[in-house]
Amino acid sequence: MRKNEEMGEITHLGSKTVYRDDYAPEVLESFPNKHPENDYFVKFNCPEFTSLCPITGQPDFATIYISYVPGERMVESKSLKLYLFSFRNRGDFHEDCMNIIMKDLVKLMDPKYIEVWGKFTPRGGISIDPYCNYGKPGTKWEQVADHRMMNHDLYPEKVDNR
Repeated sequence: MRKNEEMGEITHLGSKTVYRDDYAPEVLESFPNKHPENDYFVKFNCPEFTSLCPITGQPDFATIYISYVPGERMVESKSLKLYLFSFRNRGDFHEDCMNIIMKDLVKLMDPKYIEVWGKFTPRGGISIDPYCNYGKPGTKWEQVADHRMMNHDLYPEKVDNR
């Protein structure tokens, strides 16, 4: 069982939830990984992501998949939810949102490996599914990132208008 001192500076979990309506990377919180010597994946599925088209202001909806291999730190899930919610009124293209999310999580945790994949619902008859990843330079995870990037969608799923 985790001790209070192992919780670090987690403040959102167990407190009254305040939903930010502007981009807020500062709400992200992390805690120590008790197993940094192990390589293992943590995956988040976020089926209710929303942002705004920067040109029209129309809402965009997506399922975001975040998978990472933690190093010394891990992202706290409630802070991640609040962070993703903060994109609700942000006007950015889909590709920008995914890269911003990945970069913010790399900055927060310094993971061994991370990938972020957005599967957006169609607008105007087309869906956009941006994928980005990162492997810690100078480690085997850098090669994993290259391999995943070259092979990430060799067998795409059937899209039934999501």
